[in-house]
Amino acid sequence: MGKKRISTQEGEMGTTSGKEAVLNVSKKKVSSGILHVQATFNNTILTLTDKSGNKLFASSSGGLGFKGTKKGTPFAASRVGDLVGERAQSIGIKDVDVIVKGVGPGRESSIRSFMAKGIEVNTIKDITPVPHNGPKAKKSRRV
Repeated sequence: MGKKRISTQEGEMGTTSGKEAVLNVSKKKVSSGILHVQATFNNTILTLTDKSGNKLFASSSGGLGFKGTKKGTPFAASRVGDLVGERAQSIGIKDVDVIVKGVGPGRESSIRSFMAKGIEVNTIKDITPVPHNGPKAKKSRRV
């Protein structure tokens, strides 16, 4: 419903929009969790869950404002790793198990930037699906 006026203690009038970007931090404290990394060629998605699989929070390079081909870059993935690492610290996570899915360029850089926040990585498991035989081959051409 438009802009709201908020008076500060000094008496100045400031304007803020009704929708402000606020980090939604979970109130429960968790000591260990699972970090799911889905790295495609177009995007990198990081999801942090507790040990039973309940999602605590998630972030992606598209959600951070990267657009187009820049979403799939290692730089964008490292920014996502930084953000998820900061949020993980805020709820008290000390160690994680990492599950990686996909072959995108952001696989490694997202994990490295997550580890840079001081959270210990116990295991890294790769669950990228691999085709056994692939699709049916084309028929041979008859001339």
